[in-house]
Amino acid sequence: MMGAMSENTKREILAQALVALKAQHAGALASAQATRAGAVHEEAKPENDKDTRALEASYLARGQAMRAEELGETIERLRFLTLRDYGSDDAIGLGALVTLEDDAGQRRVLLVPVGGGLSVETPQGPVQLLSPAAPLGRALVEAMEGDEVEVRAGGRVRLCEIIRVH
Repeated sequence: MMGAMSENTKREILAQALVALKAQHAGALASAQATRAGAVHEEAKPENDKDTRALEASYLARGQAMRAEELGETIERLRFLTLRDYGSDDAIGLGALVTLEDDAGQRRVLLVPVGGGLSVETPQGPVQLLSPAAPLGRALVEAMEGDEVEVRAGGRVRLCEIIRVH
């Protein structure tokens, strides 16, 4: 019973994260389109050889389009993320829901391949999506329930105890 509940919780966390990411994606697409339209607008034509407004707007539009593309890829990778049950004897991997404790208290993270940093509210409290690219994510991969991991970030070293792995 606990395994199915854990998987449903993870599915709910991912569903909420996808809603937030889709909203960000829509905003990024709209910004890119608006900036691109401004870059080719009649009023953006250079008035002289030193006028770079249109060129700058086109660079900005390209950057926004790239961000929108990255968000789209993140959404697709999370949509198809395989979630499995983790037990106390399993090494942490993608899809693990981990309860950690450090000097700041307890928190929960869901290890995902992409989209780290996003936080999702659940009835049990917030869950942060965490990728293996982050220092804490790197430290958690292959660790197990009961382990203490050392996290090096920003010139500091922090110890985190793995309380629970779902």
